Formats: sequence, structure tokens, C-alpha cells
Amino acid sequence: MSAPPLPPFETHLVDNQPPEFAPRDLWADDVALREALGREGAGAYTGRVAAYGRLAGDELYALSFDAHRDKPRLRTHDRYGHRIDTVEFHPNYHRILQAAVEHGVAGLSWAEAAPGAHVARAALSYLHHQVEPGTSCPLTMTHAAVPVLRHAPALREWADKVAACRYDPRDAAIAAKPGVMLGMGMTEKQGGSDVRGNRTQATPGAGAGEYTLVGHKWFFSAPMCDGFLVLAQAPGGLSCFLLPRRLPDGTRNAFRLMRLKDKLGDWSNASSEVEFTGATAWLVGAEGRGIATILEMVMLTRLDCMLGSAAQMRMALAHALHHAAHRHAFGRRLLDQPLMRNVLTDLALESEAALALAMRVARAVDASPRDAREGALARVATAIGKYWVCKRAPAFVNEAQECLGGAGYVEESILPRLYRQAPLNSIWEGSGNIQCLDVLRALSREPECGAALLAELDEARGLDAAYDAALPALKEALSPQKIEEADARRLTERLALALQAAVLLRAGSPAAPAFCRSRLRGEHGLGFGTLPAALVDEALIARAL
Repeated sequence: MSAPPLPPFETHLVDNQPPEFAPRDLWADDVALREALGREGAGAYTGRVAAYGRLAGDELYALSFDAHRDKPRLRTHDRYGHRIDTVEFHPNYHRILQAAVEHGVAGLSWAEAAPGAHVARAALSYLHHQVEPGTSCPLTMTHAAVPVLRHAPALREWADKVAACRYDPRDAAIAAKPGVMLGMGMTEKQGGSDVRGNRTQATPGAGAGEYTLVGHKWFFSAPMCDGFLVLAQAPGGLSCFLLPRRLPDGTRNAFRLMRLKDKLGDWSNASSEVEFTGATAWLVGAEGRGIATILEMVMLTRLDCMLGSAAQMRMALAHALHHAAHRHAFGRRLLDQPLMRNVLTDLALESEAALALAMRVARAVDASPRDAREGALARVATAIGKYWVCKRAPAFVNEAQECLGGAGYVEESILPRLYRQAPLNSIWEGSGNIQCLDVLRALSREPECGAALLAELDEARGLDAAYDAALPALKEALSPQKIEEADARRLTERLALALQAAVLLRAGSPAAPAFCRSRLRGEHGLGFGTLPAALVDEALIARAL
């Protein structure tokens, strides 16, 4: 057929392009999320999570592009030479944070301490991270700080103002603010993950629980926050402290922001280097118990790393599916081409498994105070999932980019942002080796963790032949005499795949049989799109979007 005549001076018609991706209802599009919310005990929160899915896929998605492109700027001094140490952001950054805080992404678990609240907050975090992961950093730290702060009754106001679900970006003492945000400062130049090597000194002050800090932090996350949990060497050893940005009388605390990190991704959020020059801080927990005190926070932040990576996979998959459904090549839609269907089916399996495991861990965290077995499962499964899900995200996002071709490599698409962001969660809060060593530590030193893990896997027995065939060898590998440090990554990977399969099987997910055959039986190549032809299923693609 001949093309219609063009108006004068027009060179071509624009066709064979997909429509705009957004606005989009991220809740209505996501069958796996809807099922997981009810399955993991948060069905009572469906309305609230659904409302945030609509908001995130529309207004927040639109706001995120400028918030990401206009990187934060550090202003150390004002025009008159006064030290101010202020970080300036695009206004959209604050608008996105306000929406997240007020919908409970940081505080729901504590504002409504009822069964299912942690699972609902996990779903909110998953939806939020899909559209603006940079703001997820302060949201995650603010959420995770609350149980740590509750170790210090004198700091109750801080925990209460997190639970207030109110956002106030002003640089002011917290007495004047309806809600607060919290950051972290753990690592130093000479230590990295080995925080026992920290050299920042904490000297007891005049007030009860008050200390003066002198030292530095190599990564001081979200420096615009109202307060920061930091580690420093007190007379009794490495200890945890809350360091406020503003002292109770409104004066600036004695620390200096030296520079902002020039990061691969996470552009909308600021990470900094800082020096403490006699800064006031308050002890949280006991002297010498800093690592033990902070571990409760770390489990929650690692869960959010897992959720964040699952969210990035989900958004990348949604864009790949959207493009493939509307783009034609070689006379057919991309979605109708057998090899593309293989890639998309494989990505859909991986995405649903990542979300299923993260939400199962969220339920274990939610039930931990009431159920010892769930607490033990949360302890070990958080490290397993954090390692594996975060490790899979970069390759996953890259494969989704390939589905779009060159269009997935330009900044007008969200895919480059997701690709730069993807490695972060595997590094933050303990890189891969740290997670796998933590898995070994839990299995060797805390027998209840191994027992909870085996019980979880056993509950899916009999639901799939490939799954049942994989269990005996995995159980043998878990025996104490078989666990070797050099084998930690391989063991953690096998545990992650088995846990994902168990959750999918018990959920009755249509994705479960193909996941078990490909991931547990070995009917899969090294990359995505290597499923046996028999496992390529249009119904799984349709389920994914």
C-alpha cells in the first residue's frame, strides 16, 4: 500500500511507536502484587496500597524525571560567608517525599502497629521505588530507625514523629516540626564494611546520655535529614548514637559537609562526606553495643534493598512489555515473535519470584515479635534475599533495555535511570560477600534459623516434581560439616532459588512450574530468554501486565 501524501516540507510520518507509558495504575497492572498483599496478611490495607499505586504511576512518575535530572547541590556557605551546610534539591524531590511520607512509606509500620502493617508498608515501598528510587534512601532509613530509637526512652519524640507520617523539609529543631526524617553514617575511609575499624571518637558530655563526637564519615547518607544514626568509639567501645542536625535550642550542630558523592546512579538523592567537629549526639543502647543495636535497623534496610531491586525489575519489565505490545518488526508485533516471547516470559518469571520472596520476608518481619519461627526465618531469609534479588537486578534491567533497542538507552526513557540504579542495592547495606557470610553465620550459630528455613522449604514439598527432586541435595548442603566459607555464594544462591520456588508453589502461582523447571532442574541457560520452548507461555506474559 502506498503511504498517504505528506504535507509540504514534512519528511515522514511518525508511526510504529508505542503510546506513552504513563499515566498508569501500578496496582491494577500488577496481579502478583495484589495476590501477595492478601496472601501475606495485609488485605485490610488494600485500599490504601491501591491508592498509592495510582498516584505513583501518574503524578509521581511525572515528577520523578526532573527530580532525577536536577542533581542535589551542596551549599557550604551563604553569600555572607556563614557556614550553612545546606543541600538544595529540585522542588519535585520534596513533592515526591511528601507524598511518600504522608501515605506511610516511612511510617505506616509504626503508626499502625497491627498485624499486616509491615507487609502493607513493604508494598507501598515497592510501588514508590518503581518510579523514584532516590527518595527511597531516606524513606528506608527513616522507617528502619524507629526500633533502634526505641532503645532510648529519652528519644521517644523522634520515633513518634516518624510515626506521624508528616513531611517537613525545613532545617529546624524537631520541636518545631510535625515529622522528621533520619539518615545514617556508619562507614569511614579506613573501614568500609568493617565498622569495628571506625575511629570517630565519642566523649561523654555533661548531660545524661550526651556525647561529643570528633571524626568523619565516608558515606553520610541523606544529609538533609533531621537526625542521623552513627557509630563511634566511646570509652566502652563501638557505640550507636543519634546525632541531630539542629540542637534543641535551634543552633546548628557541629559537623561539616565536605562534599557530595558523584555517584553512578541514585542522582536525585544526596550522599555526602562529613566531619564531626565536636558534634553533640545522644547514646542509643549501651556503650560497646553499637553493632548489636544497629542490627535491628539493618535487617529492615536490607529488606528494602530486596524490595527496591524487585521494584526496578518490575518497572523495567513493564516498559519492555509495553514496548513489545505496540512495536512491529519484520511484519509482526514484537510480542508475537517467539524469541521475544521467550525473553519476556523469562523476565516475568524472575520478576514475580523476586516480589514473592520479598513480600514473604516482609510477613516474617511483621510476625517476628509474636512468632519465634518467623523471627528466625526473617533473620536468615533477609540476607538470602538481599543477596540474590539485588544481584539479579542489573542483568534483568539490561535485558529489558534490549527489548526496546536504542530507545531503551536514551535518557528520555526511564530505563537508563533504572540501569544506573540497579547495582546500588547489592552494594548498600553490605555487599554480596557480606550477605553470604551472614547467611553462614546465622546457619552455624543460630540453629533456629536453619530449622525455620527447612520448615519453610518442607511446606512446599509434594507440589512440584522438580522442586521435590532438588530438596535432598540442598538439605545435605545445609549440614554444619558441609558448610564452607568459600562455598557461601553458591549455597546462598541455591537457598534463594528454593525459597522463591517454595513461595510461588504455596501461592499456587501459574509461574511456579516454569520457575521450578528452569531454575531448579537446570532447564535454563546463562542469560534471560533461554527457556525451553515448552515453557514459553503467553498467559504468563499476560499475567505480568
